[in-house]
Amino acid sequence: MSDALVLGGGGVAGIAWITGLMLGLDDAGHDVTGAEVIVGTSAGATVAAQVGSGLGLPELYARQFEPELQTPEIMVETDLDSWVAELRAVTDGVTTVAGMRRAVGRFALDATTVPEAERRAVIASRLPSHEWPERALRIVAVDAETGEPRVFDKSSEVSLVDAVAASCAVPGIWPPATVGGRRYVDGGVRSGTNADYAAGASRVLVVVPLGTAERFPTDTPLAGAVAQLRASGTEVAIVTPDDRSMQAIGANPLDPSTRTPAADSGRRQGAGLQLQWS
Repeated sequence: MSDALVLGGGGVAGIAWITGLMLGLDDAGHDVTGAEVIVGTSAGATVAAQVGSGLGLPELYARQFEPELQTPEIMVETDLDSWVAELRAVTDGVTTVAGMRRAVGRFALDATTVPEAERRAVIASRLPSHEWPERALRIVAVDAETGEPRVFDKSSEVSLVDAVAASCAVPGIWPPATVGGRRYVDGGVRSGTNADYAAGASRVLVVVPLGTAERFPTDTPLAGAVAQLRASGTEVAIVTPDDRSMQAIGANPLDPSTRTPAADSGRRQGAGLQLQWS
């Protein structure tokens, strides 16, 4: 039996919540970090790289929960609903999914943000190791010019830091990441989870920090991906935040102050889950 772990986007709050959730599951006897394949999108890409770093879950959790161990982040004053509304305005009148992705990419390329090097330094500080792990790690981003998805892995021969930076490049908030002469934006522009990239696994756990609703028009929605996986015989479980976790994540998941409460609520939620995973 081959297992896949699919980790979706959700800002710094999502990173903390996923980490807490996994430790809570481990507390309850369910170690999900041993999956042969990990698919990471945005925040999930960060956690996927962290899980492959060699640090154990207690250490990774402490880096989210303990203020003195938290890595430096750049504060962003925004809220999720307003950001989504802005992107919908950018894509208004565009009739194809590919065209919408290109429109979002142009918006990201034109946006005024912090310098790319400053943002990359933040990503680098998040990762305990900058080396690709031996297991199959798939990190999803979107080409800002063509709108085409790109799945980075060890065979891509790009830096792990650059791959994660590309997947975390929230359009309009952070600068597109330069990888191999191309500019990339957040993998969530294609799908919040990109769960279809877990095809071939016998069992898939999908962790979705911001809930299952897709915020961008997509030809690969989570519901469709899950239906296809199950039709092929794959066992799929989906975990979304409970009410306490949603409150901890809040309206601005990019706010670094959400890390401690999101990690704590994630751990509490994970410890109480009845998950068929061992």
